[in-house]
Amino acid sequence: MNSAELDTWREAAAIAGHVREYVASLMKPGAKLIDLSLEGHRRIEELGGKPAFPLQISVNHIAAHYCAYVGDESVLAENDLVKVDCGVHVDGYVADTARTVDLSKDGRHAHFIAAAKGALEAAIETAGPGVDVVEIGREVDRVIRSHGLNPVRNLTGHGVGRWIIHRSPQIPNVPSGRGRLKAGTCVAIEPFATDGPGLIHEEGDAHVFMAKKTAKKVKGSDPAVLDAVRAFGGLPFGSRDLLLHHPYDAVADTLNALMRANQLMVYPPLCEKPGTFVAQFEHTIYVHDDGVEVLTANTEPSRKPAEAATRN
Repeated sequence: MNSAELDTWREAAAIAGHVREYVASLMKPGAKLIDLSLEGHRRIEELGGKPAFPLQISVNHIAAHYCAYVGDESVLAENDLVKVDCGVHVDGYVADTARTVDLSKDGRHAHFIAAAKGALEAAIETAGPGVDVVEIGREVDRVIRSHGLNPVRNLTGHGVGRWIIHRSPQIPNVPSGRGRLKAGTCVAIEPFATDGPGLIHEEGDAHVFMAKKTAKKVKGSDPAVLDAVRAFGGLPFGSRDLLLHHPYDAVADTLNALMRANQLMVYPPLCEKPGTFVAQFEHTIYVHDDGVEVLTANTEPSRKPAEAATRN
């Protein structure tokens, strides 16, 4: 990877880091998930990036992939444990990052925050060129269990690439798996800590989808909606990304037609056992020849947001 490519990746990561913290700062009881999500997308584009996947806000036992949809009346409540998962790309270079917010007044979820955040820090400390992913998983497992919680065993971190949100190697949350980190690549490390069994399952309606940028025209699809799907460049998108600009029937018909033709992947919410809680922290790192760089630790993109510019 040349320096210009890495600088572009750094910019995508800085935007993602900024928006992660920005959306987290807006979280409070009564806030609507759809409003927070759309505000996150607005800020991404204001800063010169594009969503690498629809910004997701997952609450309590929902570990990931809850994508607020048009008409969604879901709101945050006091004592919720809330994950914000933000992906950004600039010219296809993908950065993925997440954090968890405790909406309790008494800090009752502090050990979840400490476990997931501490596990991420330990994983990054372990990471480097040639490091076996099993060693990273071992550190994640150790830290999370030291807080009396369980790692989510069937969720992993992953490599990221240009126009690619998931690639090898998988980065486990337990000491398992195969692969080593390679210099010149980016990976997203994302520990999940829970008081549940540590196994997630798909639950509820999907509002996250992914199709190839070369998706073919199929019977029943709307040409304008199909063009919009292709414009995501093979990256995931939300139903809301289409419904904000196209009629409901055209969107529904096109997605259903693509599913029937096996040209569309569907991602429902990923959930732990009801009544449990899940915390997540995530950074995208770049593996140098002699160490790692935590790209999404930066929260200062080159372009300043309009509100900040006005205040200053």
